[in-house]
Amino acid sequence: MLLSLTALAREPAPAPWVDDSFSRLKALALLQSLNADLLSHPSATLTLERWCGTHRLAPEAKIVAHRIKGDDKPLPDGAREQLAIGIDEPVRYRRVQLVCGERVLSEADNWYVPARLTDDMNRQLDHSDVPFGRVVQALKFRRQTLSAELLWSPLPEGWEMSGILPPATGRALAVPEQVLRHRALLYTQDNQPFSLVVETYTSGVLAFEPDHIRLP
Repeated sequence: MLLSLTALAREPAPAPWVDDSFSRLKALALLQSLNADLLSHPSATLTLERWCGTHRLAPEAKIVAHRIKGDDKPLPDGAREQLAIGIDEPVRYRRVQLVCGERVLSEADNWYVPARLTDDMNRQLDHSDVPFGRVVQALKFRRQTLSAELLWSPLPEGWEMSGILPPATGRALAVPEQVLRHRALLYTQDNQPFSLVVETYTSGVLAFEPDHIRLP
């Protein structure tokens, strides 16, 4: 199952995205819109669920987390200071693919402090595929974005000033596997950090028929 999901994440956007200036402009606007939506809401899971429904990526707009099991990634440099924990405080690691229908929309690396969650939350995180944001929703957490990086721009830097756009090729627009990355801390209502997450969004977020999108 994991291999098939990974393959799906690497699929380019479907053929209706023709490689021309108009399609590139639409793709850029959509990525910026998704980025802004993610930045303005605490739960990436719920944001992706809305995105899935709005753009009809699946018959049912429901995000499912598929866990990727294997070696734990070490905490990034400086993460213990960001999480306000000592060198001996246990930290758990969870890696998932967030899937809508058959489309992988993001892959998330999550380091969290189990002592700052309830026993039930820790059980769900250990033994289920429920998305992290849904498991900890009762904490009414807030999100502090540390970085938001557009990994692919459909248009070249400075296009709005130069007026120079890529020529149309008549082929399908080649969208790379990874298009957007966010790094964020999650905080409890008491302003205590409990999770560091790195979310990488895939070409799956653009894997829909774009003909219904019209720009002025």
